[in-house]
Amino acid sequence: MTTVLRASDSAEFLRIVPSLAGFTPTRSIVLLPFSGKRTYGAMRLDLPDAEIELEEYADAAVGLVSRVEGTDAVALVLYCDDPPMPTRDGLVLPFGVEVDELLGCAEDAGLRIVDALCVTPGGWASYLLEEPELQPLAEIGGAPEVPGIGDVSGDQLAGTELPAADLAERERVGRALLDLDDLLDRDAQGRLTGRENPQAIAALVMLDDIPAFFESVLERPQDLPAFATAALLWCFDRPLFRDVALTQWASDLAGGIRALDAQLAFSENGTTIPDEVGSVFLGQGPAPDPDRLRLALAVVRLAASRAPRPSRRGPLTAAAWLSWALGRSTHAGHYLELVREIDPEYGLAALLETMIGAAALPEWAFRRGAAGGAST
Repeated sequence: MTTVLRASDSAEFLRIVPSLAGFTPTRSIVLLPFSGKRTYGAMRLDLPDAEIELEEYADAAVGLVSRVEGTDAVALVLYCDDPPMPTRDGLVLPFGVEVDELLGCAEDAGLRIVDALCVTPGGWASYLLEEPELQPLAEIGGAPEVPGIGDVSGDQLAGTELPAADLAERERVGRALLDLDDLLDRDAQGRLTGRENPQAIAALVMLDDIPAFFESVLERPQDLPAFATAALLWCFDRPLFRDVALTQWASDLAGGIRALDAQLAFSENGTTIPDEVGSVFLGQGPAPDPDRLRLALAVVRLAASRAPRPSRRGPLTAAAWLSWALGRSTHAGHYLELVREIDPEYGLAALLETMIGAAALPEWAFRRGAAGGAST
């Protein structure tokens, strides 16, 4: 079902931007790619600072918008805390030079400018008017309620805080992880006695079929027992299984089995990972099911909240990749910062930072979907 949000003027357009973005932006530039009179989403960028080369910033921003299929126009909305400056020649809007550079770059790329607006704590105005006037924020009002979108009142970091986990939960998971490590070690040496913790034995059985285990955790993402959480953390402490989980959650069970076979073959004899497996991690190929990615994100966020500090690196990095796969680069960056606080040299986090820096979003994020849209 397609949800169409209509805007007849700039104030109404500003009202629906949070619904398109999924949050209410702050200290941001939001670019909305249009095809004809319709846009299907929004791209958020941090405001440029003095250290950024403005021409490169504008080129990169317009380059992202231009990658969206069918884009022939763009709208820009800047959100900032700085007030406009009154002068003898009229009102000067914040970041006017930066916006002019962006709009000029967009026009050079052949894009029509739909609108260019500034939202400040004291009101909103248009960059396209020679003599802009500040309009009251009351004209914008709250974002409309849209089925399936949920609350968009939070800013771009809303939803990144890990689930609450009390000390008792963390201790149970920590003990379970120690028990599981010990059990796996004794199992490898053939020293099991049959008197081990039944829950640890059950976790050991789950790990006999890694793809089936990764599939099972999606069935109850908010209700993982301590030993299931420990088993997941054990897997994420091992890059081979961690990468299988991400590939499987971005595809399906069969994709996980293929990924596991490929990873084992590479580990054992250096066999090249097939393109159809490796391309998923790079954000290439068919777009994943977003609901499946969101379930996986809930799983790894919960695991990270309950994990001992050193074991948080894997699930937090997984949360970064899953957020990136969902088109939430800001969330991905937040999770990577948490990883850096634990281990600045954690390999996958460094790789993801490089990858996100080179391609701010996966390829599938630039394909127009039919889940929603806005017209103006």
